[in-house]
Amino acid sequence: MNQIIKNTLRFVVLVFIQVAILNNIQISGFLNPYLYVLFILLLPFETPNWLLLMLAFFLGLSVDVFSNTPGMHASASVFMAYLRPYILNYLSVRDGYEQGTTPSIQHYGFGWFLKYCILLVVAHHSFLFFIEVFSFSNFSETIIRIIFSTFFTLSLLITSQFLLFKK
Repeated sequence: MNQIIKNTLRFVVLVFIQVAILNNIQISGFLNPYLYVLFILLLPFETPNWLLLMLAFFLGLSVDVFSNTPGMHASASVFMAYLRPYILNYLSVRDGYEQGTTPSIQHYGFGWFLKYCILLVVAHHSFLFFIEVFSFSNFSETIIRIIFSTFFTLSLLITSQFLLFKK
């Protein structure tokens, strides 16, 4: 399938799942799953940085429109997209990334994908939750939210990889 069609479909499906299902899951305010970040994580390595930032902005803005969160998801998504090339460079495999592949368990293994997701999801969630409270007064509560939400989001990301990308 064409990469543009595939990524457009992924964008629409992930935003729909996020706003229709996952935004309604909140356990004591400490557990907020954000599966929509999978779109940014799975973009091809060759995606230009300017396009990556624009796609992240529109992804976050789409979630913001349906979640009534003015710009919080857009800014957190752009922050995550900004860090992505640096994280990929930091985690680069010995011979570099293969042309035409995407960052996934299927191509680079479970350990690599887990490190990649942890670094970017923690960055996204930290930015999002600190912007939400816009203060360091409830620092420990915010850290707990980041940890629990990151764990649940990572569980969803890994599960989706095993369900959708079988060898």
